[in-house]
Amino acid sequence: MSARIIDGNAVAAEIRGEVAREVTAWIAAGRARPHLTAVLVGDDPASATYVRGKRRDCEEVGFSSETLTLPAATTQAELLTHVARLNADPTVTGMIVQMPLPPQIDEHAVMAAISPDKDADGLTPTSLGLLLQGRPRFVPATPSGVQQLLMRSGIDPAGKRVVVVGRSMLVGRPLAMLLAAKADGANATVTMAHTGTRDLAAVTREAEILIVAAGRPRMVTAEMVTPGAVVIDVGVNRIDDPTRKSGSRLVGDVDYEPVAAIASAITPVPGGVGPMTRAMLLVNTLRAARD
Repeated sequence: MSARIIDGNAVAAEIRGEVAREVTAWIAAGRARPHLTAVLVGDDPASATYVRGKRRDCEEVGFSSETLTLPAATTQAELLTHVARLNADPTVTGMIVQMPLPPQIDEHAVMAAISPDKDADGLTPTSLGLLLQGRPRFVPATPSGVQQLLMRSGIDPAGKRVVVVGRSMLVGRPLAMLLAAKADGANATVTMAHTGTRDLAAVTREAEILIVAAGRPRMVTAEMVTPGAVVIDVGVNRIDDPTRKSGSRLVGDVDYEPVAAIASAITPVPGGVGPMTRAMLLVNTLRAARD
């Protein structure tokens, strides 16, 4: 068996096209152009690259956008002042504060300070609470991207056994709630496992759809996957590779080649879930404009 490759770049491009058409109609009706502001604290290279990608996406779909870049020494009080200003700015449709933040800043306090009406990342307590209640408004971008990848690839989670490896508030926990909901693209029986799960391999082998977001490079091996399973790899890890000019390369949380040989479908890294996260930020920003 050789897995079908689920092309996140292609699906994300499809979603951006849909958003662009809606934005064109929105502006033609005399409404204000949607605007996304990204706040970047510090000089983490991966975060900077990610934010640049978001800016390009905004340009493609017809949003205006801004990146507010703050020094790594920014205090929590200073960051919260910037967030409050963006909350009050009527020209800002949606905002994100790029994670991770420097250690002197409490990420939970920052997420709680973002207006629920401008929560493009879907990570405020209000957004997560609505998701838990089964009436989501802004769904966290990565979990929503995973769900869209499945649905648009003809993989319906309904009635299937899904295992999510990872329990973060960014991915694991909201994704488990999203796929277990009584809704289209969901209705799965979901097990949430993690690095502390006893006999993790026995749990992952139960999955018809295995989603891995543990943050450990190539931790899921072929022996942990049932032949024919769908495998969604959310992980992005940089490892040393002396054969590359850069001296490193990106890998996922799944040992890709051996798992691809037995899975029915699999996402690559890069080019799988990553583009979908950015696409769903656009969807959330447009929803904020409509609401």
